[in-house]
Amino acid sequence: MANIKSAKKSIKTDAKKTIANTAVRSKVKNSIKRCEAAIKSGDKEVANKELKTVVANIDKACSKGLVKKNTCARQKSRLNKKVKEMN
Repeated sequence: MANIKSAKKSIKTDAKKTIANTAVRSKVKNSIKRCEAAIKSGDKEVANKELKTVVANIDKACSKGLVKKNTCARQKSRLNKKVKEMN
């Protein structure tokens, strides 16, 4: 356990940040899974709708620095390609 006051505070803030970051990451992963499920089922309308939410969630994670820029671009590109191949 930390003895210095600032170290004790960092432990608390780190815990809060970890919870928030985990929520954003899981939001991205779940939205990707929903989009891929819609693609697999062949529902174009739902897939396009889900793609928009996926892109928004990925951009949010990227802006917070949780995922690298190129990783975000790659994920968005691959999903977009899959959705376009459906149409």
